[in-house]
Amino acid sequence: MHPVHDVDALLLLATALSSKRRPAELAEIMAAADLIQGAIPAEQKLVEAFARLGRNGLISAVEGGIALTPPALAMVADLPKKMVEADERIFTIKAKLAAYQPEGEQAPVELVAWQLSAAIHAYRTAGQGAGKNLLVPKPKPEEPKPRPGQRQRKPAPARRRG
Repeated sequence: MHPVHDVDALLLLATALSSKRRPAELAEIMAAADLIQGAIPAEQKLVEAFARLGRNGLISAVEGGIALTPPALAMVADLPKKMVEADERIFTIKAKLAAYQPEGEQAPVELVAWQLSAAIHAYRTAGQGAGKNLLVPKPKPEEPKPRPGQRQRKPAPARRRG
């Protein structure tokens, strides 16, 4: 698959994050992309990336959502679990995309910019509401709290020889 763009790898990783048990909606994919990169790419770049990945047989439109195909699942499943940086994951996926040879051309995933714009708007308004966004990681406490009932014991006094 040549050429490989950063948006392709980001979109593949975001789709993998948001479509664990069912095909992901566009707003969920945009939320995952924002979580991974900290920003959502431009709509036109996303439209082109969806079409490219669909033509190469890596994503497909299923049941009103977007799902990964078996070759894409294999690419994402091989990622190490303990990577710290999202940039390393995107770089790894980019390398796998560069080595990927599609088995013929598939039907592209046809989206238009207004659909992605509506999905981005839906994601941003959902983040401002009182609801909870499940894709955002939980904040970690600054200092570990000791468990209740676990106190530091005093050392036993040294025995005196008499």
